[in-house]
Amino acid sequence: MNNPFDLNDAASYAQWRELKLTNAPKSTAELIVEVHDPRALTPDEHAALAERIGRCNMAIYASPMHEADTDIPRLLGKQFGLERLDANWLAGEDGISEIRVFDNGTRQHYIPYTDRPIKWHTDGYYNPPEREILAMVLHCVRNASQGGMNQLMDHEMAYLLLRDENPQHIRALMQPDAMTIPERVDEADGVRPAQSGPVFSLDAQGNLHMRYTARTRSIAWKQDAATKAAVAALEFLLASDTPHVFKAQLEPGMGLLCNNVLHDRTAFTDDPIHPPRLLYRARYLDRISRI
Repeated sequence: MNNPFDLNDAASYAQWRELKLTNAPKSTAELIVEVHDPRALTPDEHAALAERIGRCNMAIYASPMHEADTDIPRLLGKQFGLERLDANWLAGEDGISEIRVFDNGTRQHYIPYTDRPIKWHTDGYYNPPEREILAMVLHCVRNASQGGMNQLMDHEMAYLLLRDENPQHIRALMQPDAMTIPERVDEADGVRPAQSGPVFSLDAQGNLHMRYTARTRSIAWKQDAATKAAVAALEFLLASDTPHVFKAQLEPGMGLLCNNVLHDRTAFTDDPIHPPRLLYRARYLDRISRI
């Protein structure tokens, strides 16, 4: 079966590459779809979101719904075939996480629950293969008074640009031991064993998955020359002014629906006289269906 992500299938890659570059969004504005109620999309709203996801694995919806209601991301995801929430130990009882500043408890020790910046990553890079995060909804209830902006990049586009630079970068990043998350012992979570895996991999249907973090602590990269060169190339790409990186400031009622694309977050400041920044994060073991 032809697959553009097969390094030995140059013809399929060339055809896919041309289509990918032709359809690539040129601005953040192209990602945004106005919707009335994310919980119950109209056929036109659904089609508009699906069209953007088909082009670049992500879409941003903008709605008038400012309620603190976890049904918003959950029911939105369900309309795109997202059912299996990753009920990680820091999520709520419904499997959806409140992304806000926690001043006490276990969450305060993890960067997403602080006001600090988060480097480039895909969600769940520390998960075992049977719990790969394939899709995500990030819904804004309240934004910060300053900061908290995201950068977004389609992981398929990152693959394309790296493969164009040097196919050996892809080969190195597809090694099963390319990136290792060392063992972690936590009083609440217990022992999380070391987790090795590739950066780029394919699922049973031939879809591309990416597992990555730009953090330098608690990460061990394979120490061969090819992997070092590939990691350096990816870091350089993400720090460049490529037009395929989009800056997005989620406002209340807005959200990101994606197939776990690369993203980061700037530091932010909450206004002490107003309720703090709050986003809901729903992470899925399902992938958004190709439509």
